[in-house]
Amino acid sequence: MIIRSFHYALALAFLIVGVCARGQADQSSSSGDAPALVRAARVNDTVLARPIGGTGAVAPEDEIALGFKIGGVIARISVHAGDRVREGQMLAALDLREIDAGLAKAKSGAAKATRDLARAKRLYGDSVVTLSQLQDAETGDEVARAEVEAASVNRHYAVIVAPADGVVLRRMAEAGENIAPGAPVLVVGSRRAGNVLKVSLADRDVVSIRKGDAARVRFDALSGRAYTGRVSRIGAAADPGTGTYEIEIALERADGLAAGLVGRVEIDPTESVSATLVPVEAVLEADGGYATVYTLSPDGAHAERRHVTIGFIDGNRVAVSKGLENVTQVLTDGAAYLDDGAAVRVKP
Repeated sequence: MIIRSFHYALALAFLIVGVCARGQADQSSSSGDAPALVRAARVNDTVLARPIGGTGAVAPEDEIALGFKIGGVIARISVHAGDRVREGQMLAALDLREIDAGLAKAKSGAAKATRDLARAKRLYGDSVVTLSQLQDAETGDEVARAEVEAASVNRHYAVIVAPADGVVLRRMAEAGENIAPGAPVLVVGSRRAGNVLKVSLADRDVVSIRKGDAARVRFDALSGRAYTGRVSRIGAAADPGTGTYEIEIALERADGLAAGLVGRVEIDPTESVSATLVPVEAVLEADGGYATVYTLSPDGAHAERRHVTIGFIDGNRVAVSKGLENVTQVLTDGAAYLDDGAAVRVKP
């Protein structure tokens, strides 16, 4: 999808350039056999980073799925998706009647075990009970206290509280439902680590980027406002469904952005590639990753048509990956009206 969108944008850009070139063509190019007046531009062989584009959505860097440690009936959920929460705020709770009864039972059992142990110690001192019976009483007391601790932990985690300041991203259950242990009830996005843009990239793109590579993000919903950021995470495995790799762009000064906001990103990878750069005005008849460029013949008096492969656009220049080997100049103004072998005269 990213590649298809890029090729569409590329073709649209070249169509506009072609129309403008026709409007600027010298009228003398259509008179008889007179050479067409054209302009030439130098070809620039260089090494630069190929920008990588994609589209993604804003999300908090830390997304925390919250659920209950034990199963039970949900008594209440006090927040909805989009609500802001504070650290320690109660968000949801199970029906505590059965849980509290279990805790009370465990405490009563522990109290009895403590009394039994005290009696066993007195009787052992009087040689009424054996050492084995005393040890059994000690074990029973330890087990009873452990049961109280386990029941207390279950009681504690029968209530969900916000682990940090943030926003509720998803509400996945409702009051009255009988929910299984560990099943997610709410997903909360923590604001402590800031916002990221989550983008899916094809394998041919993800292999070119590294953590720390600079990125620029624009949001159409915010009138194209630009944010800067850097690649903070690169997925280690492809998504089984799409075959793409998820990366995260850590955005700078973007705390106020709403989760789910869609943005377009352009990443400047550290890895550089060899590129032949020509002015965008020189590229005609773009079709996907292919286009046409006119060059000068060795005698400098005729146009030569060349089919080229387009790599990417770098500002007002186009990187040609194939088709301009050993070429030093390309034709720009007037090239849209030329045929292969046409007589030309380069404007000074």
